[in-house]
Amino acid sequence: MRAQEIPRYVHEGVLDAGISGLDWIMENDADVVEVADLVYSKSTANPIRLVIAVAEDSDINDVKDLNGKRIATELVNVTKKYLSDNGVTAAVEFSWGATEVKVPQLVDAIADITETGSSLRANKLRIIATILESTTKLHANRAAWGDPWKQNKLRNISVLLEGALRARSKVGLKMNVQETLLDKILSILPAMKQPTISRLVGSDWVAIETILDELQVRELIPALKSAGAQDIIEYPLSKVIP
Repeated sequence: MRAQEIPRYVHEGVLDAGISGLDWIMENDADVVEVADLVYSKSTANPIRLVIAVAEDSDINDVKDLNGKRIATELVNVTKKYLSDNGVTAAVEFSWGATEVKVPQLVDAIADITETGSSLRANKLRIIATILESTTKLHANRAAWGDPWKQNKLRNISVLLEGALRARSKVGLKMNVQETLLDKILSILPAMKQPTISRLVGSDWVAIETILDELQVRELIPALKSAGAQDIIEYPLSKVIP
């Protein structure tokens, strides 16, 4: 099922719940309950946005300049509302895809989803306005949310989905350390709260386990090795539930 149609089915009660972007919830004018905000964007510095873009050499520099122009988009209703809110009258047409290539021969501007803007730049387009920022939503039909059993089930699903997303950026790290070096190792070892330490049977060594951001591992493992850690193991995580 396509993300574009899921909010409508949830709104109408055909589905109890679904996962789709805020942009498509708004496009369908769906009155639903937001259960969880599932942020898939690669970076908070580059949120997923619905933007209006024009050709690099266009004389259109502001939303007001779109009066009387033609705009192509998949999100017709959202775009029309944005233009109306800004006092702009323009012809907004539905685009079946490959929207970027339609400027300037077929349309004057497009309203399209972007994260980094690289696709727009590759097609020699520039952004003149942001209509909205969109994240993926686990959303529920209002009647289904009013059912205690279904609401509890949806809350549980939310915990698992958010845990899986949280785990994407983290890894587990295990190592063995001589007890005399423990303070030195702990001084450079990050953790979600504090590392777990357990004594190895019949020795003066301890095992340390911690969870940390994956981006830290590349520089951290050589530093731990230099500080005396041995038997270092990095492993992926499937879920992190705080």
